[in-house]
Amino acid sequence: MRQEKYHVDLVESEVERLEDIVKRRKSGCEVSLRSLILLASNRSGSKKSTDSKIASDYNVNIRKIERLRKHFVLHGLDIALSGLPRLNTDKIKFDGVVEAKLVSLRCSDAPEGYSSWTLSLLATKLVETEIVQSICIESVRVILKKTKLSLGASKNG
Repeated sequence: MRQEKYHVDLVESEVERLEDIVKRRKSGCEVSLRSLILLASNRSGSKKSTDSKIASDYNVNIRKIERLRKHFVLHGLDIALSGLPRLNTDKIKFDGVVEAKLVSLRCSDAPEGYSSWTLSLLATKLVETEIVQSICIESVRVILKKTKLSLGASKNG
């Protein structure tokens, strides 16, 4: 399978910016390294090198150089230097309302044919009653654990 090759063609202002980053080294080490790689990959520059030469000079993998060039061509210089923004995985996906409804559902009687609630039954019921659009059984388990409500615990009563 032939891999698509992205070519780096820097304009004078971009070259000056990258050289300034390298000279000042105010940015993080990774930004300086990316600047050096882009300068070395510049087709119109005097430092143009092959991927294998750049990899050996800066002690990086060739795949890293290819990805950096791709980010530069598709997203621009800023994204190439700082990287793509990360998804915020720390966001709270389920608020207190969902947790309260899950706990009340868990405390209710199990559906007919079952002796107690299972994680998959709880997840299915939350989706069926349109409390949430989708939820995995691991999320149900984490919410129940957070509220210290175990599936194995007997009901008080």
